[in-house]
Parts: sequence; C-alpha cells; structure tokens
Amino acid sequence: MTRVLVVDDDFMVARIHTGFVQRTEGFTVVGVAHTGTEALAAVEQLRPELVLLDIYLPDISGLEVLRRLREREHPVDVLAITAASDVETIRAALHGGVVHYIIKPFSAETLREQLARYAARMRRLAELPTVAQADVDRLFGMTGPAAASLPKGLSTTTSDLVAGVLRESRRDLSAVECAELAGLSRVSTRRYLEHLVQTGRAEVRMRYGGTGRPEHRYTWRG
Repeated sequence: MTRVLVVDDDFMVARIHTGFVQRTEGFTVVGVAHTGTEALAAVEQLRPELVLLDIYLPDISGLEVLRRLREREHPVDVLAITAASDVETIRAALHGGVVHYIIKPFSAETLREQLARYAARMRRLAELPTVAQADVDRLFGMTGPAAASLPKGLSTTTSDLVAGVLRESRRDLSAVECAELAGLSRVSTRRYLEHLVQTGRAEVRMRYGGTGRPEHRYTWRG
C-alpha cells in the first residue's frame, strides 16, 4: 500500500480528498494536515510515500513546504492539488519536483487516474533492473509519434495509463477488466484500447462463448 498524507487547509476538502484516496486500490491515508507546519511535522513522523499538497495554506505556502521537503533526507513524492492556476506557481511546483499538478475543482476520476499512473510508474521502476530510453520516456510521460496523433477526445495521460495497465498485466484483458484496473469507465477504456490496436501497440482477438456476442480480448504487443 502506498502511504499518503493529505494536506489542505479546508477541513471538508481534506475529508473529500481522503475519501477519494481511500477508495483507490493500493493507497491508504496515514494522516491529514491543515497547515504547512503540520504537514512538515507529519511527513517527519508518519513517513508517507506520497503527499497530496495544497498550495494555499494559512501559515506558509505549499511551495515553501515543497522546498523544505526537498532539503530533508527522507524522500517523499508530492502531488500538488490546488486552485492556483497561474504560470509562475505551476513553474515553481515543477521546479520543486512534483509528480503532477491538479487544479481544483476536479473529479474523483481525475485523482484516481493520477494515483493509478503514479502507482504504475513506481511498480515499473521496481521491476526494471536497468532501463532504456524508451522506458525513461514512458516513466516521465513523454510521448512518441503514436501518442501525438491521438484521436480527438483522447488524452495522452489516460492513453499512457491504459497502455501501462495492459502492458503490466502480462495477459489478455477485456475492456471491463482493464477499466477496473485503471479506474476508468468501460466505454472510455475501450476507446483507448482500440487506439492501441490501431497503432500496433496492442492486438485484439475474439473469445467466443456458448451464447451471446463474442468478447474482445486485448493483449500488449511489446
């Protein structure tokens, strides 16, 4: 389980974010902080792997919290969740090494998608004895020609998420199974799976049962 610290000055928002995380497979909330000072103390005491960090805090800025965390020996990843949408703040967060930046308001699916992508990245790093440039590109979310030509309505982030689930499953999956693992809807997942097939990154075969329509089974080609 990935241990998560939720940091937000609004008690109700912190409770909502906690619920989102607790309902995401593979993640558990180990603490909640409402100020920057509380956040720094909680990281030291609870040793989470991931911090969901608000930028607007009542005592010190979330950016200052991020800077101080980077000065400590204990490594921790930070996912910024904030209403701050100005370029300067986003640039500062990127310089501070956040794994992603989510702007409020957002849906539960948006957070689940980023948590799933984070978990997939950590699993991938743990599995690889050495890495090639292609592995690094995928870990950092860089895109190649196939991803750059995504059909309208599809996002690179979600495409990478679905591809990662299919690749790491090491078996064939139906759209329903893949959707459950990715935390996405079946309809949305099927669109991404079909795109992966069209670009040659996955293949599909039909499984025929006794009755009803045949089931589409998708397999990673890598």
